[in-house]
This record gives sequence, C-alpha cells and structure tokens, in this order.
Amino acid sequence: MSLKDRRLSDLRARIPEVTAVDALALQRGGARLVDVREDEETATGTPAGALRLPRGFLELRIEEKAPDPALPVLLMCAGGTRSLFAAEDLLRLGYEDVRSVAGGFSAWKAAGLPVEVPPQLDAAQRERYRRHLTMPEVGEAGQHKLLRSRVALIGAGGLGSPIALYLAAAGVGRLTLIDDDRVERSNLQRQILHAESRLGQRKVESGRAALLDLNPTIEVVSHDTRLEAANVLDLLAGHDVVVDGSDNLPTRYLVNDACLRLGVPNVYGAIFRFEGQVSVFGGAPGARPCYRCLFPEPPPAEYAPSCAEAGVLGVLPGVIGTIMAAETIKLLLGLGEPLAGRLLLYDGLRGEFNEIAVAADPDCPSCSHGARPELSDIAVVCGG
Repeated sequence: MSLKDRRLSDLRARIPEVTAVDALALQRGGARLVDVREDEETATGTPAGALRLPRGFLELRIEEKAPDPALPVLLMCAGGTRSLFAAEDLLRLGYEDVRSVAGGFSAWKAAGLPVEVPPQLDAAQRERYRRHLTMPEVGEAGQHKLLRSRVALIGAGGLGSPIALYLAAAGVGRLTLIDDDRVERSNLQRQILHAESRLGQRKVESGRAALLDLNPTIEVVSHDTRLEAANVLDLLAGHDVVVDGSDNLPTRYLVNDACLRLGVPNVYGAIFRFEGQVSVFGGAPGARPCYRCLFPEPPPAEYAPSCAEAGVLGVLPGVIGTIMAAETIKLLLGLGEPLAGRLLLYDGLRGEFNEIAVAADPDCPSCSHGARPELSDIAVVCGG
C-alpha cells in the first residue's frame, strides 16, 4: 500500500463520511455544507445553498462563515478525497463535528440533488478585482453585488471626482452622472475627474470618458441637466444608492426629499475651505434621520457662500469624497455601520476628525411619521 493510500485509510478511519443524500438532509437540518473545490471547478455548478470556500482559503475564512464550532460541518470536493484532508485541518482548528461527503460533487450530481450555477467572474475581472476577492467581507459574492449595483452621483465636480473614480474602480456596475456644467481650468485644482485636454467639454461627458478609461467594463450613464423637482424622481429612480456631491443647498434639499420618496439611501458630503462633513440619510421609507432633521431650513445667502466665493483647499474634496465612496460601498455590500444618525466632521488644519449624533426631528416635514415630502425647487441661496 502506498503512503497516500495508507494516509487516506487512516483519515477514513477517523473522519465520518456521509452520502450525498444524507448530506442534503443534514444541510436542511442546519449543518453547514462547504464546497472546497477551486473556483474553476465550481463554475459548472455547486450544491444549492453551499458555502464556497476553496481549499487554500478554508482555514482562513471558515471561522467567519461558521463561527459555532459545535455545529456540524460537511465538506465536499470533487470526488471525496480532498475533503478528508480538509476535515482533518478543521478538527485541528477546534471544530467538533466535521464530516466528509463520500463521492463529492460527482455523487451529489449523480443523485440528482439540487445544484445552482453561481455567476462567475471572467479572468480579466478576477485580475482586476483580486484585492476584493481575497477579502472575506467582499469575496466573489460581494464583487458580483457591486457589479449588479446602480449608483446615481449628483455632481461631477470636486466631491464627485474621487467618488466616481473609486466607485468605478471598485466595479460598481452602473454609474449615473448628473451635472449641467462645463469643464473650466479653475476646476482642475481639485476636480481630478477632468483634464486640460477636455476643457470646455460637458462635465458628464468628460467624466464618462475618464471613468471608462479607468474601467471599461462598467456602464456610465450621463445626464447633462440640472436636477429639478420636475425630473428628480425620473433621474434617481432605479438606483441602489444616491450620492450627493452637489455644492448648492437647493439641490441637497431636493435630493433628500426625493430619496425619501424613493426609499433610497442618500450619502451626503459638503466641503468649505479646510473643513468637510459626511453623513448618510434616509434609506427605506420612513428611515430616519434625514437632511432636514439636521438642517430644517436653508440659511440666508450670506451664510452659505459657494466654493467659488469662499475657496476650498484642493485636496479636501479627495478626503471627503473618498469617505463618501467608502460609505456607498458599505451600503451596497451591507457591511459595517453606515454614518446614519451621525455626522462626521473633518478639520483639515488640525488634521482632526470629530463626530456628532444627528437626532431625528419628530416634527420633520420630510421624514416624520406619515410625512410625504413635497418636491419643490428652493430659490438658489448659494452659487454652484
């Protein structure tokens, strides 16, 4: 008997094996079925409801996916051999009930048990998103979520530039750019989405060219128009998240109210000279607080100068915009704790972040119980 045969004989003597039919019954009873085959093997199908963890990542990721070591874990490979070696490793990690599926996926298919064909990334996508794929919090499933996601971005300027670039790089499948301005030389100090060669172009078209140059596999939709009460619902409907990178208060109030009507999360950011702020408002219908809870009414014009009037440090939109992009990705993937009910403040001169709680206003006309925000165009109180 060869060394390999003796090794397998020893493993079979110590590790319980179950048939594919029994594995399905155990899975339905709460056991965790784990397919340890490589990605190229699972491309043709995997047991319905199974966790896909390639053998090389099993020990690194199993604890997150199956945190209770007392629950049964059923391991499956192609023919029932690799799963025995994998089971031995999990027993060493402290899992108490680990079993191998005899005959592996071949036996599962032969028994006519339920199989699902997971969506697959092609070779180029695997190379592009490799750093996401190695993160257990994202992985292949999370990357597919991003590729199926739709994000509307209001403004293709200072804040919109880093937001758009990072969302495109992350693989957000459809980005909608909404802006009615042209690229000017004075923009280039901070609006890194644009370039000298595209001066005079519409910002949405300049932005679209830059994003597709960065990631030609995504879809970029451009709307060269100002957001107004008459078009806001049509433009924002169908998106998973709305990111407000505008620099005028009327648009912020309009976006807030439209997002509440549509039940879409609103990632908010603002910048001023050396300071910035970020929060997340709304979400599902009735989600609170909203932008009007924080700022019930627009201030007088003299208290709301635009960037053109007050100036802004060129790198500041990068700081705030990347945080907004991170919040957006968290919302799309359902990860972590979004900045809902919290306002993150950044002081660039002090290099300091602070956070304040944002309470829901019980009398808010937009998000209080039973409220249905009216969409209207507020008189412009600050410049673009």
